Amino acid sequence: MEEDLGQVAGVSDRGLRHSRNEDAMHFAVADTDDGPVAVAIVCDGVSSAPRPDEASWTAVNAGITLLAEGAERGADPAAISLEAVKTAGHALTALAGPGGAPASTYVSAVVGQREITVCWLGDSRAYWLAGNAPAPAGPNDTVDITGGSRRVTRDDSLAEEIVAAGLATMEEAMASPQAHVITRWLGADLPDPQAHIEQFTPTAPGVLLLCSDGLWNYRPEAAELAAMAMPAALTRPLDAAADLAKFALDSGGLDNITVVIIPFPPNPDAAPASRAS
Repeated sequence: MEEDLGQVAGVSDRGLRHSRNEDAMHFAVADTDDGPVAVAIVCDGVSSAPRPDEASWTAVNAGITLLAEGAERGADPAAISLEAVKTAGHALTALAGPGGAPASTYVSAVVGQREITVCWLGDSRAYWLAGNAPAPAGPNDTVDITGGSRRVTRDDSLAEEIVAAGLATMEEAMASPQAHVITRWLGADLPDPQAHIEQFTPTAPGVLLLCSDGLWNYRPEAAELAAMAMPAALTRPLDAAADLAKFALDSGGLDNITVVIIPFPPNPDAAPASRAS
């Protein structure tokens, strides 16, 4: 699945080992007096719970309208992000039944002309990929386009908790069979999850990358993702998202893969790309 709105684009693929795609993505662009504001949500259904594909789609569809409408009326991005994730959680609670409680991770973004707001639960991630490298001085010079790139989110997972407690390095923790066990999610079996909010104001152009673990399992470091995606992602977000998804497939494609790229600041003149099918 590919979608491109110009100011935001994404790709979602079921991967090579799954019979269905349990990831979901949804995004929109709100027109404001200050310029376009891009909003996006990526969710990864929890495979150990029932109907994970339905869970992820329900969550992104429940949250995206609130994000877009809030951005359009100029509401506080943190407030609308928390309202959207709470609404998505209520929608998943309504799916619970005798067969169990569908569940999903969640990461959202509101990307305005000056500020970026990220909200999340679980281990779907957001990365800031910086694009403020200086121009090369000569034809043989290289440019480091990875400086300033970073992971914005912190996983709600046993691996992160083990590392935070000083019990293992990240490499050791990720090698554990329990590394991907998440500690926060959306679903009726966690009725009042506390979502995280991170806001920052970039000082130069770049892109915000939202992705499921189908991508970051193979490239967890922001600098490595930036080296792969930039500078194309600044002006051709769909191509960059497709390239990252292809990389994950070529690396094994063990899980569903979702990649959403939002250039900053959103460009009012950006147009959807034309890609051969």
